[in-house]
Amino acid sequence: MKTKIFIDGSEGTTGLRIHERFAGRDDVELLMISPELRKDVNERKRLINESDITFLCLPDSAAIESVSLVENDHVRIIDTSTAHRTQEGWAYGFAELSPAHRQAIQTGKRIAVPGCHATGFISLIYPLVAGKIMAPDYPVSAFSLTGYSGGGKKRIAEYEEENRSPYLDAPMEYALGQQHKHLREMKAITGLTRTPLFSPIIADYYSGMLLTVMVHTDLLSGTWTLESLHNYLTDYYKGEQFIRVMPLGAEADENNLLGSNVRSGWDGLEIFVTGNDERIQLSARFDNLGKGASGAAIQCLNIMLGCEEERGLNL
Repeated sequence: MKTKIFIDGSEGTTGLRIHERFAGRDDVELLMISPELRKDVNERKRLINESDITFLCLPDSAAIESVSLVENDHVRIIDTSTAHRTQEGWAYGFAELSPAHRQAIQTGKRIAVPGCHATGFISLIYPLVAGKIMAPDYPVSAFSLTGYSGGGKKRIAEYEEENRSPYLDAPMEYALGQQHKHLREMKAITGLTRTPLFSPIIADYYSGMLLTVMVHTDLLSGTWTLESLHNYLTDYYKGEQFIRVMPLGAEADENNLLGSNVRSGWDGLEIFVTGNDERIQLSARFDNLGKGASGAAIQCLNIMLGCEEERGLNL
């Protein structure tokens, strides 16, 4: 029997990408809503409760409302918004972090898909805190480069407008007040007790993300070098097909540069370990619309269904 899927918010950037990824799949049945009823609460409620799994691709307040419309124990929710990522009772949809995370996704009724910036940050910091290499109060700082698609439809239209402002031609820092909406999960999921310093930068390309954390090895627990930290991360993610810890020196293949849009359209995540034995850069490169959004949501679905995790995804 096919799994019945409803996408609440199917006209948004993430919703459209999720819908596209069902092309050619014969194990699901998509429950479609009439365009004129997209915001009709009663119609959304009917489809949510008819579904086996509902994706929420909505603003936070609307996602919270949609969860309140569930009237039975059968419906499982995959929420791509920020609303439930640190809420008790919700599994965090990053299976590679630990066997417990993957199990929680597989058996859970409520799954929160990680944010894009948070995906890169957590992929780098979680293993260090979990392994007691980095103390929870370490003063972590990070920056990310991202394509404009992460800003949603309004931002995409702004960048793609024919007579747009020349101000958009150069990269721009934003969230300057250190209150970016992903900071809460970046801190909570990794187990950090000190809120990270985080500087996101938007640039003039559609999709792709490169997030970098800088590490002073003398502030870590024990003695760590570029090679030993690389070996630790390689072992931590051993066997995970969605995460690739790149060989030391792999950046030489790109003329010692790391492009932030290189993995646009791909659903995995690459980790680079660069720098030297005293000061190390940990970088995560992926597609903010892939492993950072719709790709992660589909991976969670596949885990819940017990099929191949990569089904419908580009690896």
